[in-house]
Amino acid sequence: MAITVNTRQTGLTGNSAVAYAMKQINPDVCAAYPITPSTQIMEEFSSYVADGVVDTELITVESEHSAMSACIGAAAAGARVMTATSSQGLALMWEMLYIASGMRLPIVLADVNRALSAPINIHCDHSGWIQIYSETVQEAYDNLFQAVRIAENENVLLPVMICLDGFITSHAIENISLLNDAEVKQFMGEYKAKHTLLDTDHPVTYGAMTLPDTYIEFKRQQSDAIARAKDVVAEVGKEFGARFGREYGLMEEYRLDDAEVAIVILSSAAGTTKVAVDEFRKADKKVGILRPRLFRPFPHKEIAEALKNVKVVACLDRADSMSSFGGPLFNDVRSALYDMEKRPKVVNRIFGLGGRDYKVKDAAAVLEELLKIAVTGKVEALIKYITI
Repeated sequence: MAITVNTRQTGLTGNSAVAYAMKQINPDVCAAYPITPSTQIMEEFSSYVADGVVDTELITVESEHSAMSACIGAAAAGARVMTATSSQGLALMWEMLYIASGMRLPIVLADVNRALSAPINIHCDHSGWIQIYSETVQEAYDNLFQAVRIAENENVLLPVMICLDGFITSHAIENISLLNDAEVKQFMGEYKAKHTLLDTDHPVTYGAMTLPDTYIEFKRQQSDAIARAKDVVAEVGKEFGARFGREYGLMEEYRLDDAEVAIVILSSAAGTTKVAVDEFRKADKKVGILRPRLFRPFPHKEIAEALKNVKVVACLDRADSMSSFGGPLFNDVRSALYDMEKRPKVVNRIFGLGGRDYKVKDAAAVLEELLKIAVTGKVEALIKYITI
């Protein structure tokens, strides 16, 4: 049972909800450089800093590369650290993202998903640490609190990225339930880093030169930690639900129990797909949805279990891996199903690049196609773009 009673209903955009969650978390350091469509997060959070509502040291830098560099330095010194970015900003951070993860620093980044140039486009796309995807404004808000707990868990100690769709979620106003400040503080707890650069009585080194004789051991430890993160994500989601009444798992299964065909899809587009699924169910057509929340580490065993009785699966990617073999979600799901004795047929449909609308009719067309494949057993196109 939820223990929170002092919640407040209000309408917020995804960006405003993330900024408000950051205010409630009150990180020690936030370093950022604004980029559309995540700019509003830092604009609003900076107002909390200016008004003295939080104690955060806000560092304004000259680029996203510098923003993540400052976050790395602050986290290595033992601070609770957060930032936000999008698209080209994330790409400019790329060098430092690997360093943050390799140094096992529990930084939390809000990534507002946007297409990568060229051509220039500021709208939603999924081309792009531990990654958790949000369907709604409420989930984006809730995910930020969980991300900090996941990152700082002693069995993980890795950076976490919470993702929300640019403009679709970041700028859309939804009614959400805000948590009580005191209970947020209790849930978050105080962060005390085990190893910090400022603890001169116990000196440590971050980012030292590592040669072939030991480098692979560092990478194995990092890999083991991200694998352990899967269980921590589930545990933190369950604890969040027990405290606040909204429980989160590794994925959401929607009308999947008896489904013969299913769509696997991330983020906000799942809501649109649910409308189509509900309409098909009214006509006694057995269709369903699997919405992964956790994308990295990829919960391959759990996904295979969820889809074991489905005949045909369509993975809808808002990205193309440019490998000529479909998008990243498709490749991961198909691999997860490979060892099943009786595995479903899997197709890939790429949609919504650059923020193009994904409508109920698009989801319905995919479901109709899947039902046809279930009857005929024939796949006419393994990979196809939804362009109209």
